[in-house]
Amino acid sequence: MLTYVLRRFGYSVPVVLVASFLLFWGVRTAFDPLAKLRFVPDPTVLARETARLGLDRPVPVQYWLWLKEFVTGDWGTSSRTGGPVRDLIFPALGTTLQLLFWGALFASLVALAVGVYSAVRQYSVGDFALTGLSYVGIAMPPFWLGLILIQVLAAWPQQQFGTADPPLYFVGLHSASGGGFGDYVRHLVLPVLTLTVGLVASWSRYTRATMLETLASDYVRTARAKGVPRWQVITRHALRTALGPFVSIAAVDAGILFGGLVVTEQIFAIRGMGRLFLDSLVSGDVFVLIPWMLVVAAAVIVFNLLADVSYALLDPRVRLR
Repeated sequence: MLTYVLRRFGYSVPVVLVASFLLFWGVRTAFDPLAKLRFVPDPTVLARETARLGLDRPVPVQYWLWLKEFVTGDWGTSSRTGGPVRDLIFPALGTTLQLLFWGALFASLVALAVGVYSAVRQYSVGDFALTGLSYVGIAMPPFWLGLILIQVLAAWPQQQFGTADPPLYFVGLHSASGGGFGDYVRHLVLPVLTLTVGLVASWSRYTRATMLETLASDYVRTARAKGVPRWQVITRHALRTALGPFVSIAAVDAGILFGGLVVTEQIFAIRGMGRLFLDSLVSGDVFVLIPWMLVVAAAVIVFNLLADVSYALLDPRVRLR
């Protein structure tokens, strides 16, 4: 198993390097780091900053100089805030990881339950109902869903019952005065629901299809013929086999979501990676955009690596490939 993990990790390293260079080149081409200084009357200021940042050198040389500073912990200074880029990315990273953890956990549990039920009760009324709801969830835009959830689960109950605070909060992840774990949960419910409705819909359909294929396999029919109880056939045989593909698709989707929470974080005013990207993009803060993109690219590759390792743990045959 260790050899398999090291081999997969070795494959990931050059992917990260190639991705980081392409991202660096794309940002350097699309954005001018010194755009604000071009309106300064003194031309020596522009020339001095160009030489200091190495912008007069070829892009590969710029990338190498930037990469050496990046791996040693110097991520640069934000042109928007004037502070270190690390002080912006790390807090945003922690916030986004919280959303991803709770969202992936909730979506996985619900999707597995719905998918297994639909497969076991194929063509039943419940199966048709859940299938229809899943299509609605897949087609529902997250920005619209987030606004509807705020109105239905927060604003409307507060207006209806005349309470001082809504039952669920929709700004940030914590109140300004704190509040403990209960306050944290009340802030977390709406963004997690907004994030996971589409995931539950797509993952449950995937689980249903995988479970149906597994339930029709020879070893499952053999287990049934031997008199193995139905719940053991479903949980110990069929579900364990179906978990491998499910974990792979869930990990890949989680990696993609890592950098794609712009809509959810913007609606609920959560200062995570998505909100940081939007603020930096609007202000043209190149010095934040490049490290941000590298962190997100590395996260996607790490999640893919975790998917491969998880699949190997669930199916030992994968380790031999």
